[in-house]
Amino acid sequence: MSKILFVPFSVLGGIIAGMVGKRTFEALWKAVDHQEPPDPKHRQIEWQKLVLALLLEGAIFRAVRGLFDHGSRRAFRKLTGSWPGEERPDPA
Repeated sequence: MSKILFVPFSVLGGIIAGMVGKRTFEALWKAVDHQEPPDPKHRQIEWQKLVLALLLEGAIFRAVRGLFDHGSRRAFRKLTGSWPGEERPDPA
């Protein structure tokens, strides 16, 4: 039951994490290059810059989303007393 009640927390956290991740990426990219980050849709781009931009963007989004997800689960547990997920990873 707690997993169902957690869905709104997760959705809201995902939206906020996306916004924070985008702003973080844009700020870091300005330190790398003065131009806007390359996009795969652009016709004339350098492969090296595209790869760097995609790797940086992916790492930032994954880290921010993971931190928001874990934080929202901790907040949910404080509010309800129930952890919405697994207690620990499955043994290998």
